[in-house]
Amino acid sequence: MRLGDRIYVAGHGGLVGGALVRALKAEGHTDIITRGSRELDLRDQAAVRALFEQERPQYVFLAAAKVGGIHANSTRPAEFLYDNMMIAANVIHAAHVTGVTKLLNLGSTCIYPRDAAQPLREDALLTGPLEDTNRAYAVAKIAAIELCDQYRAQYGSDFISAMPTNLYGPGDNFDLMGSHVLPALIRKMVDARETHSPTVSIWGSGTPLREFLHVDDLADACLFLMRHVSVPGPINVGTGQDLSIREVAEQIRAVVGYPGELAFDASKPDGTPRKITDVSRIHAMGWHHRISLEEGLSNTVAWYLAHRGQVRGEALVGAGSGTAGTALA
Repeated sequence: MRLGDRIYVAGHGGLVGGALVRALKAEGHTDIITRGSRELDLRDQAAVRALFEQERPQYVFLAAAKVGGIHANSTRPAEFLYDNMMIAANVIHAAHVTGVTKLLNLGSTCIYPRDAAQPLREDALLTGPLEDTNRAYAVAKIAAIELCDQYRAQYGSDFISAMPTNLYGPGDNFDLMGSHVLPALIRKMVDARETHSPTVSIWGSGTPLREFLHVDDLADACLFLMRHVSVPGPINVGTGQDLSIREVAEQIRAVVGYPGELAFDASKPDGTPRKITDVSRIHAMGWHHRISLEEGLSNTVAWYLAHRGQVRGEALVGAGSGTAGTALA
């Protein structure tokens, strides 16, 4: 992937797509193709095909998806299944038909079975039932992996798939009705600090263990995979390190400077006790994360404070993974 190559980032307005565009520009890439959801509905096969015929991208990052937390996934599963299957099928097929050199499909570690052994290994895929609350989304993401693999098997298409763990960072969704746990905690603590609220309520006991990856590290991993890796199947991208939600909340409180108490509501669901990825495969390939949680939280809080008048809600924007509000998947 050379500096003059034409690169299409599908979902550039989302958390992951935005980070990919930043990373590409930082490296000197200038021929970056983007389309907002108002300009192009990726569920429309003819429109997607027309874009590829017109722009002729050589490399494609498929970071577009309908994303949301537990509430959105559990109350509108048909939308999450249909929209994400159509997005993936249209982009992957158009990439094949127009001779794209390479495509990177982004998914989520929610593709793995609900009761898979921890840490989550790539070979756990399709070995058991999925988590009910996001099964529709997970099935769509599994279908996208399979589609990439079968285009590779039948046509020799160089299509690969990366599965990031829970993501956070600049450009995240801070809407409390649809955000994941980390941005929701940031927003709640900022609000509580400014309104002098004595406590912040957090769903669950605080004991579940979760892994968090800064989105700029994911973007770095995507560029690495695009340049150096051509294999079928999912490739986990994460830190391989986890900590409890209580520990995460304490770190956020320190960064935000919130002086009040954290009230964990054990009557609310905790979700899976532990969720962490096995990243030995991508480590063996030569990639490791670089941004510590402390550093990542600091720049994410700073970004939120600077942009909170423009925080986005749920939309057809970009791939992500995690949990709804302050509930856990």
